[in-house]
Amino acid sequence: MRQPAKRRGRPTRIAVELLVVLTALAIGMTTGRAVPPPPPNPSDSEIADAGAQVDAGVGEVGTLINQVAAAEQQLRQLDDAVAARREAVNKALVDLQVARTAADAAAAAVITCQRDLADSGAQVEVAHKEFDEYAAQVYMRPASNSLLTYLAAPDADTVLARAQWLTIASRNQKDVVDGLRRAQVDQANRTSAAKQAQQVADAAAADAELKKTEAQNAVVAAQSELDQQNAVRTTLVAQRDSAQQRLDAARANVVGLQGQRDAYLAWDQQRLADEAAARAAAAAAAARVSVDRASNDRAAEAAQTHRPHTDLNNSAPNPRYGQQPNRATGSRSELVEIVVDRAMSQLDIDYAWGGGDEDGPTLGIRDGGVADSYGDYGKVGFDCSGLMIYAFAGIGVSLPHYSGYQYTMGTRVPVSERERGDMLFWGPGGSQHVALYLGSGKMVEAPQSGEVVRVSPVREDGIMPYAVRIAA
Repeated sequence: MRQPAKRRGRPTRIAVELLVVLTALAIGMTTGRAVPPPPPNPSDSEIADAGAQVDAGVGEVGTLINQVAAAEQQLRQLDDAVAARREAVNKALVDLQVARTAADAAAAAVITCQRDLADSGAQVEVAHKEFDEYAAQVYMRPASNSLLTYLAAPDADTVLARAQWLTIASRNQKDVVDGLRRAQVDQANRTSAAKQAQQVADAAAADAELKKTEAQNAVVAAQSELDQQNAVRTTLVAQRDSAQQRLDAARANVVGLQGQRDAYLAWDQQRLADEAAARAAAAAAAARVSVDRASNDRAAEAAQTHRPHTDLNNSAPNPRYGQQPNRATGSRSELVEIVVDRAMSQLDIDYAWGGGDEDGPTLGIRDGGVADSYGDYGKVGFDCSGLMIYAFAGIGVSLPHYSGYQYTMGTRVPVSERERGDMLFWGPGGSQHVALYLGSGKMVEAPQSGEVVRVSPVREDGIMPYAVRIAA
């Protein structure tokens, strides 16, 4: 690390610090902007915890899936039971209807038998009455068919013949009566059997009615159990779906964390590659700068054309103050490479607010605030505008140590048309920060307290609309 080109005495330091504080209040600090932060880099424990959540989620979902499967199996069994019980109700209804039909038929048969029995009794009574009337006529009335008529026959043969006929007629009448009595008894027996059949049919109908009620109650109970089990299944399915969602979220979290880790590793590899390339470029630039005697001489000459911006002493006048330094000649590309080499040769030099001049890094100064908190006044380095002074001094250009004034130097070009070697600015009038554009979206800068000179991606946010081209 290079030492300051000039050493200051204590009185001078005090005066300089006072001036700097006042200047800072007036125009603000010329600090840089930090590089965008790296991608998130989740720790191994975070990834492990996320994986454990996935494992736990898998176990929970697996358990719930098994429980749902068991509930569904039980539901199928209950469905079968309900279906069987419903069919049992259908059977009970059929049996009931059959029993009721049999009971109705038995009741009808009893009625028919009772009517037939009544008819038989009436016929028997009619036959008895007729027989009694016949008997009375035979023995008591002098009619053609009476006994007296038979006894009054003209001869014995006639009497005998008439007696035989009367016997036959009486026997026929008795047979009729006896037949009717037997029919009456048979009908009474059938009526009794019909009544017994009706009693059996009524009992069967009552039993069928009871079985129908029992079957219907069984269906209601089975349906209630099915509804309860279905509610259990619904709860389990909701729990399973919730657990699945948590599992999916946990898996996504793992994938996201792993993706963040992969992105960070890719970013870190690119950062290391960029830093290695920048160090190689810086070493090459430093080697070229060290042997470029002409550029170093022009820088020394440029330093003689103005007073150091922190030197408040009434030092002896330099006859070269106010003169324009001799500019380098050559093509624009050659001049640009001199400027770029000088800036790149200072990579990794500390940021020191107020530091840097045509000869290189210098001791920083106090600002009474942020820079002091980082100890910039004890560091040898550059601030953003000091780095530009050193870079352009190599081509014989003397720049003021304030980015806002540097924004007024050279030729302004639209920032969209910037080229390698142009200065880029941020803040109103370029008052906040300045960097040297390298091309391909990169720039070299002294960013802010606590950091070092580095190569960074160009930050488009807040950039001024014009770039300043010195080496034209």
